[in-house]
Amino acid sequence: MCNLFSNLRNTASPYLYLAPMENYSDVSFRYLCKYFGADVLVTEFISSDDLDKNIERSFNKFTIYDYERPIGIQIYGHRKEAMVKAARIVEKANPDFIDINWGCPVKKIANRGAGAGMLRQPEKLIEITKAVVEAVSVPVTVKIRLGWDEKNIIIHDLALKLQDTGIAALAIHGRTRNQMYKGYADWTEIERIQKDERIKLPIIGNGDIDSGEVALQRWKNTGASGLMIGRAAIGKPWIFKQIKEFISEGKISTEPDLKERVKIAKLHLQKSLEWKDFPRGIYEMRRHYIRYFQEYEVFFKFRKQLLTEENPEIINELLEAMLK
Repeated sequence: MCNLFSNLRNTASPYLYLAPMENYSDVSFRYLCKYFGADVLVTEFISSDDLDKNIERSFNKFTIYDYERPIGIQIYGHRKEAMVKAARIVEKANPDFIDINWGCPVKKIANRGAGAGMLRQPEKLIEITKAVVEAVSVPVTVKIRLGWDEKNIIIHDLALKLQDTGIAALAIHGRTRNQMYKGYADWTEIERIQKDERIKLPIIGNGDIDSGEVALQRWKNTGASGLMIGRAAIGKPWIFKQIKEFISEGKISTEPDLKERVKIAKLHLQKSLEWKDFPRGIYEMRRHYIRYFQEYEVFFKFRKQLLTEENPEIINELLEAMLK
């Protein structure tokens, strides 16, 4: 993985990252994104405080498999000691890198100083990042936003300081914390940082990449080493394949039809049950059905049953019934 980061700035095409998304970037969803061409995966974010307290659900989040490589485990928190301890714990799972979340805008996380909340304490952000880098032997990367609000766009200065901590790469979401996921991502600062000769870090751009056309435009405009796809992959894991085909061939891929989506949803359910067992694998799959099928009127005939049924065989029958 070190070789990947050292070569990222000189790649002929951008590496495509699956963004870490709570409740979505689990093992089963990562399987599908990898299948459809994601180059680099990142886990759901994991609370350093929960790891410090030995809370089981957080330990379950960083199960990774060799076929997922290269893959990073993401941690978040606001206490240096807990973040260092968490980094050492997840390092034992042998990830290719550890990612620090300084970008989550969710109120309950940001308001206690974790995630994007650390953008209001940039000196502490740098201090914790440096401590994590020094605590582990695997590469450490950072995912971050532009600043707390539009009056405090501090990402350029932070990028220089983060580089000095020894991180291996920097992913930048082109929004402030106050924007949450509203409005449009601003890639201006991402471009400036990528083109700043003082910055040698690979820069991964993130925000509103939802098609091959947009991905190619963002990559050409910024020269970013990688592109990170998040919400646009939910219910559409094949977006990685579509982006690659457009960048390499200029090909606009057709969307999978209903039959193919049923096949993908059934595979997703199978993997969810394999890794999360019954009934959790059933429950956690429910959030995906509408994203797979919301474009099809026939789905709404079966929606209530799909969201309440617990028998996997019946769920598969319901999915197949949409084709009749």
